[in-house]
Amino acid sequence: MRKNGTPQIPTFIKWAGGKSQLLEQFDKFYPKEIDYYVEPFLGSGAVFFHIKRKYNPKKVLLADINEDLINTFIVVRDKVDELIELLRQHKEKHSRDSKEYYYSIRSIDTEQLSDVESAARFIYLNKTCFNGLYRVNSKGKFNVPIGSYKNPSILQEKILREASKLLQGADIRVLNFKDFTKIDIDKAFVYFDPPYYPLSKTSSFTSYTKGNFLEEEQKKLADVYKKLHIKGCKLMLSNSKHTFIESLYKGFKIECVLARRMINCDATKRGAITEYVITNYELSK
Repeated sequence: MRKNGTPQIPTFIKWAGGKSQLLEQFDKFYPKEIDYYVEPFLGSGAVFFHIKRKYNPKKVLLADINEDLINTFIVVRDKVDELIELLRQHKEKHSRDSKEYYYSIRSIDTEQLSDVESAARFIYLNKTCFNGLYRVNSKGKFNVPIGSYKNPSILQEKILREASKLLQGADIRVLNFKDFTKIDIDKAFVYFDPPYYPLSKTSSFTSYTKGNFLEEEQKKLADVYKKLHIKGCKLMLSNSKHTFIESLYKGFKIECVLARRMINCDATKRGAITEYVITNYELSK
């Protein structure tokens, strides 16, 4: 439970741009009812878990282009007991020699692993790497160094079991956001949380996958947003407060929220920052 008595959101990974801190601010933006919930950039899943508890939609489609991330969510949904056992083993071995064990796990070729082994590796590295970053090189290999933690939360059994319960019945797939114009999601509520447009040339953090997400990808996403608007979907999108983003969504409702910048190698730059929330429907009073 949180300090205010509300249940903890069962996010089992750290993720750049994760929305746990913004959930209370987001409440005023959601539609009154959500029967079909769609999320093309899943990330930590914080918004989904919140929506699931608050609205309990009849249908759910969760997607991301990151194959390791999607595999992990599917394993949490379907094989949580096996996953917990492997994470218990990772925790024990990490406690003996954290540095040597971390780099030995990081170097493993994931193609040799089962789906559960791959998910356990993903969570283990996420909890023990520097700052919870997910970054890959040009070959798609995870390359983040080990973090400095006295007692990393490698195994969160209660959170994993709660997440597994909330994920039951959810359709979880590897999809590119551009695929969503070809899928029958008319009348769904779609929440987009893409890699944010960088506020400066040095602030870019878009390497969640082998590709980058800059001007052209942002333009393509805005095009998908507009096509889904025509189809009758209710849409909500988060992004940087930037004139470029504002120009892409001219004509839609643009509001602001205040977020804390959590992932930065310079701790002095992890302060509050204003972000856009863009919707295509009237907000409930």
